[in-house]
Amino acid sequence: MDLFNKEPDLLSMTYDEVKSLAEKCQKCPLAKTRNKVVFGQGPVPCDLMLIGEAPGADEDAQGLPFVGRAGQLLTKILASIDIKRPDDIYIANTLKCRPPNNRTPSAKEQEACWPYLEAQIKFIKPKIILLAGSPACKQVLKSDEPMGKLRGKWTKLPGTDIAVLPVFHPSYLLRNQSKAKGSPKWLTWQDMQEVKHALEYHRKVAELTDNL
Repeated sequence: MDLFNKEPDLLSMTYDEVKSLAEKCQKCPLAKTRNKVVFGQGPVPCDLMLIGEAPGADEDAQGLPFVGRAGQLLTKILASIDIKRPDDIYIANTLKCRPPNNRTPSAKEQEACWPYLEAQIKFIKPKIILLAGSPACKQVLKSDEPMGKLRGKWTKLPGTDIAVLPVFHPSYLLRNQSKAKGSPKWLTWQDMQEVKHALEYHRKVAELTDNL
């Protein structure tokens, strides 16, 4: 179903207009329990985008994505490949509001938020999207494959040429502290090296194109 048939024409709006609309959203019951809408953070446009699951308590309080313990770990992970927040990456979630008690987002909640996320992707024009965790993969890739099979495998965003890489959510890494070969943290390090090389490739292509 094309949700834009039931929505305002978000793509005819500016980024700030879509953000303002999202901040007033009443499309699902999460509007009654949220403190702040967590729309997203980062440059528009931006070569690198990360999409997570949903805001947590810290994000709900501050109105910014990935600012709690998982967010602090994410910042360190990104810094390991010289990606600085918020300058070098745009970060969002499949949901703009926190589910009570940090429960997993429902399919209806994700569908209600999808037009905002779809508009964000089109405004941001990323070359690469990282999908952090299974709920993000299910919503964006429409895949029910387990995270263990999806992680680390490059694919394309359906209907586009945008490269997509599923990665473990930082909260999962907090629960799995081992750095041994084959562990989630070790695998994430491999993924980040892939991202670094992919970004370097896109930048070289852009430089060559600019010089033609």
